[in-house]
Amino acid sequence: MHFRIIGKLEEIEVVAAGRGIRELRRLRKVYGVGRWRKLKGKALVRFADDTVQEAEIHWYEASGIGKKELKIKRLIE
Repeated sequence: MHFRIIGKLEEIEVVAAGRGIRELRRLRKVYGVGRWRKLKGKALVRFADDTVQEAEIHWYEASGIGKKELKIKRLIE
């Protein structure tokens, strides 16, 4: 599912940090060592077929590395 975030991510919350992240070993191996956090937030997204809908987005983030592996967890009606 290809999508693009329109505007800003809002209502951002930390889901897990440090050793609380199940994928920490893989993240460090693929992207490098950093202070990794898993976050979630809401944003408007545009899909490949040009439809626009609000969705809950989850991603990993580390300072100096940035946002990685953004994914849609659920669509908001």
